[in-house]
Amino acid sequence: MSLVKMKELLERAQKNNIGCGAFSVGNMEMVRGAIQAAEELDTPIILQIAEVRLKHSPLHLMGPMMVQAAKEAKVDVAVHLDHGLTFETVQKALELGFTSVMLDASTLPFEENIANTKKVVELAKQYGATVEAELGLVGGSEDGSCDHGIRCTDPDDAKVFAKETGIDALAVAIGNAHGNYPVAPTLEFDVLEKIHENVDIPLVLHGGSGITDKDFQKAISLGIRKVNIATASFNSLTKKVEEYIASNEKHNYFDLNTAMTEGTYENVKRHIQVFNTLFQQE
Repeated sequence: MSLVKMKELLERAQKNNIGCGAFSVGNMEMVRGAIQAAEELDTPIILQIAEVRLKHSPLHLMGPMMVQAAKEAKVDVAVHLDHGLTFETVQKALELGFTSVMLDASTLPFEENIANTKKVVELAKQYGATVEAELGLVGGSEDGSCDHGIRCTDPDDAKVFAKETGIDALAVAIGNAHGNYPVAPTLEFDVLEKIHENVDIPLVLHGGSGITDKDFQKAISLGIRKVNIATASFNSLTKKVEEYIASNEKHNYFDLNTAMTEGTYENVKRHIQVFNTLFQQE
């Protein structure tokens, strides 16, 4: 298989009424674990990294590795810049071969969000890349450094936004938030349903870590095609490493490497299985 556009994977997911997992990675072990799970389940995935992670995982190092891993994978893989904060970072990702980018202008006024997003759409066209944007406010942040609160996406605004910007995928706010949830969130499915009726492009659910399997599947049945998972993978990796360090065996880098890969693999595999299971109405 090969490196593909994210738009292609989302269109496939839409055709089959399933979700495509978008898994954030921060090192080589996470890339390997995610690809291993996708290949084992013979399911395409999206590898992504958010700009706030770049201080620990520099784009000039992570980007080429993610792109090459996608090219050599036995399944189709898209590579996405998640929550880009500057045009410079978006352009750098495109130059490195990312097949999808996102500039997060969701905290700006509506018209400014549209204007900035349109610039990214025009830039991405030069590279044949997919563009995702966010409307409304998803709570928290990728690294927990800030929280602008939660503001559900207005379905009428979503219709205008999608038409005006020409984006390929729209990230919506329906009560979801980044990071660890103290308790499972209450998702506003009525809002999601109205957004789905108003726009004809794939929808994206951010802040996936901690949402119940049933809610994932219901959201997917209402138009969510890309589901972001970050915190759950980082937590799973950390837990596996802690178990390894707590063991009585003699520790070494290579077994530590394996533990990180396994932690990521287990979490990615579980979520792929959830996203590919059709929702059963009770």
